[in-house]
Amino acid sequence: MASIGYHASHEQFTPLDLLNWARAAEEAGFDCTMSSDHLAPWSERQGQSGFAWAWLGAALQATERSFGLVTVPCGWRYHPVITAQAAATLAQMFPRRLAWLALGTGEALNEHVVGGAWPGKAERNARLREAVDVIRELFAGRTVTRDAPIAVSEARLYTLPETSPALIAAALTPETAEGAGEWADGLITVNQSPEKLAAIAQAFKRGGGDGKPLCLQVHVSYARSDEEARRNAFDQWRSNALSAFQSETLRTPGDIETATSGVRPEDLDAYVRISSDPGRHLAWIEEDIAAGFDEIYLHNVGRNQLEFIDVFGRTVLPRVRASRPATE
Repeated sequence: MASIGYHASHEQFTPLDLLNWARAAEEAGFDCTMSSDHLAPWSERQGQSGFAWAWLGAALQATERSFGLVTVPCGWRYHPVITAQAAATLAQMFPRRLAWLALGTGEALNEHVVGGAWPGKAERNARLREAVDVIRELFAGRTVTRDAPIAVSEARLYTLPETSPALIAAALTPETAEGAGEWADGLITVNQSPEKLAAIAQAFKRGGGDGKPLCLQVHVSYARSDEEARRNAFDQWRSNALSAFQSETLRTPGDIETATSGVRPEDLDAYVRISSDPGRHLAWIEEDIAAGFDEIYLHNVGRNQLEFIDVFGRTVLPRVRASRPATE
C-alpha cells in the first residue's frame, strides 16, 4: 500500500518554517517528506527559495523518516559531480534516509542564472542522461572523465554511503516518462486527470519501468471553507496553469505573473485539488492508491500549513492507514 508524504515547498516558506513543519508532519503521522529545490519562487507572492541541500541536512537530523529531493544535475546550477557528492554525504550521515533524488531537465527560472542560452528540450534530455550516468559511476566509487555533453575530469568521490539514494525520473508527459523507463529507478509526476496519469504510468512501464516504484506529488488546497481554499490556490499556485513549455522556459517570477494574468480562480480545479472536506481529499488519495502509486506526497498550496497538517493527521491519514493490510 502507498506511503503518504508531506511536501516541503521552498518557493513558499522559509527554511526554518519548513523545518518546523517537517517535524510536525512526522508527528502527525505522515510517512515521509519530499522537498523542492528552487533558486526563485514561481511568483513574488510566494516569496522564498532557501537552499534545499543545506535544509536537508538539518531536516534529516531533526526527524526520523525518509526524504526525497527533486533536483536538476545537468551542469547549470549543479554539476552532476557536485550533486553526487552532496547526496553521498547526506546518505553517509543518515543511512537509507535520503531515499531518492528525482532528476529532471529543469526550468530556466532556476537554471538560466549561470549565464548562456537556455537550451532546447533535446539538449536538456541528453545532458540529463549523461548526468545520470556520471552520478551512478561516482556512487560506484569509480573515477569519471567525460567530454560531452557535460565535461568531467578525473572526478571521484572519497566519501560514499553504504546505500546510495535511488535516482528516479521527474516526468510530466508520457514522452518523458517512456524515455526514462530504461534508466530510472522509479518515477514521480504531479496530479493530472486520471487519464493523463494512466498514460504517464503506462509509458514509463513500456519504456522499461515495469515493476519500478511510482510516486505522485499532489497539489491540494485545504481550508475551512471551499471559498478560502480556492482563494489560497489562486493566490499561491496559479502558476500550475502554465503549459509545460512555459514553465520550462519563462525566466523570472515576473514573466510567470504576466503569463498567468488571465488565469481565473475557477480555472484552478484542473491543477489543484480544492476542497474544505477532508473526506473528499481522502477519496482522491484512495483513487491514487488504486491507480498504482506507491508514494503520494501532499502539497498544501495555501499558507495554512499547520492547519493542514493537523486536520489531515487527525482525519485523513488514520483512514488511509486503516485501509492498509494488517501485515504492513
